[in-house]
Amino acid sequence: MANQNGQGLELVGLRKILGGRVIIDDLNLVVNKGEMVSLLGPSGCGKTTTLRMIAGFLIPESGKVFLAGKDVTEIGPEKRPSAMVFQNYALWPHMTVFKNVAYPLKVRKMSKSEIEKRVHDVLELVNLMHHKDSRPAQISGGEQQRVALARALVQEPDILLLDEPLSNLDAKLRVKVREDIREL
Repeated sequence: MANQNGQGLELVGLRKILGGRVIIDDLNLVVNKGEMVSLLGPSGCGKTTTLRMIAGFLIPESGKVFLAGKDVTEIGPEKRPSAMVFQNYALWPHMTVFKNVAYPLKVRKMSKSEIEKRVHDVLELVNLMHHKDSRPAQISGGEQQRVALARALVQEPDILLLDEPLSNLDAKLRVKVREDIREL
């Protein structure tokens, strides 16, 4: 089950144990560049654990994670060409929407003008430009979710990992954001 073109994602024999319990056992998966894949299953079956291993937040007991043909199993999340939107949003309450979205670009030491352009573009995409100076506590749960999505999208990742990112959006916006993600 090899990803012949070296693009996309490949998981080979992943195994993860948490709290003495096997959560993932011999997981193999290939996702080619441009494909959208959903992990479906009941609560506690390992969906989030799998995403966290792909993103680099968890290291598997055994197996390998390949992104774009490169073994990234032992590489931290900050150096992987991926971005993850967490189910709980993980927003910084003391920062404005703009600063929350800009944060990963500042960490990468991008120029101020490039940061401003990218953040502006992605806030327009998720329809949050009017909240750029608001703090997370001042906006709705659905808007907070869009901030988290914008923070991931602004990085222009090779792989975007979404842990139930659309669950708090109203039906109309969910359809629009899903289409926007698909276009990206």
